[in-house]
Amino acid sequence: MTMTISVVDESKAEWAADKFIDYFQNFSSIEDYLRYAKGQAVSSMAVIPGISDKDAFLNEDIHPQDMDFEVKFVGDRFQDSISQDIYIKYLTATSSHVIEHNIPGRELRWMVYEKNTKKIIGFIRFGSPTINSKPRNIWLGKAPDLSRFNRHAVMGFAIVPSQPFGFNYLGGKLLALMCVSHYAREQVSKVFEKDIALFETTSLYGSTTSASQYDGLKPFMRYKGLTESKFLPLLHDEAFHTLHDRFTLLNNNTPLTDNKASSKKMKRQTKMISIIRNSLKKHGELEKLKEFNCVIDSAFSLTQKKRTYFCEYGYSNVREVILGEQEELICGPNWDKFYLENIISWWKKKATKRYEKLKQENRFRTKVELWTDDDDIQIIR
Repeated sequence: MTMTISVVDESKAEWAADKFIDYFQNFSSIEDYLRYAKGQAVSSMAVIPGISDKDAFLNEDIHPQDMDFEVKFVGDRFQDSISQDIYIKYLTATSSHVIEHNIPGRELRWMVYEKNTKKIIGFIRFGSPTINSKPRNIWLGKAPDLSRFNRHAVMGFAIVPSQPFGFNYLGGKLLALMCVSHYAREQVSKVFEKDIALFETTSLYGSTTSASQYDGLKPFMRYKGLTESKFLPLLHDEAFHTLHDRFTLLNNNTPLTDNKASSKKMKRQTKMISIIRNSLKKHGELEKLKEFNCVIDSAFSLTQKKRTYFCEYGYSNVREVILGEQEELICGPNWDKFYLENIISWWKKKATKRYEKLKQENRFRTKVELWTDDDDIQIIR
């Protein structure tokens, strides 16, 4: 177990408190925070020679019924795969979130292409589910045995359509549907060496937004409720490293958490906040402590409870199997609907209505939206 300090000198505590205050007092909304963090990530992104960003993404005017799709796996362990560098570059340019490069636990990343144009239409990342979930526990009736739960469950962490494909064709819904296809279930089961039967994901927008790209996808995905609590957004890049490097030095040149710990950045930030509070209180700096707590409380309000969605891949007894009440998964009446070709046919009907409506109203978009440009991006995704 890593031993950490609990108190630092008064001047050092005030310096660290001011770093947090200076960082978080600039944000009045989650959009402000996302745009700032994204700008930092994009500005430090390496240029990959020979890649023209906008030409890689679909912006052609094609009827949905004429489209076909191809999944390309990411990483050297797969044949005919996309490199991690290219995946991260393109997803960074597309998504409003800051993309983590090294993520603990098992994962599978996809880039999805429209076959006829050979253009990118989106990104997917599967990973191990979060440890705890209020909607999950309500659905199950109790917190599950994690080893048994993890044997059967996977989570979608990045389900991001490129733009304008997402806007023109309900692209986020297509990617979500691909996640819950039998093809996805089989591939994730193979890579993770598990027997996947449950898919979970959460909305990008929080509880203040009543709609999500995952709505309107019954019987494939269903809304299950809101996550339990808010969380403190993370410091990014220079701000985080400046603070943690100083605390590491003060902690006898030892990081505040083990380097192999899961969610180590969040845990280190939490420890720094605790040390600052303890130190300011001990040294009687109550006004600074009040200012610090006020800014941290305000930063908590930037985040929101997330809408949670489940898919049982057409099985009829996933809950019973996860709880250990039954051993064998049973195919339900909707089983055949989850084959990829059937899911895409279902999406094409919805996408056709969207496409024809946009064309009729002259709202069909052809401009590729990337964070690497100076565009004022309206779609936070």
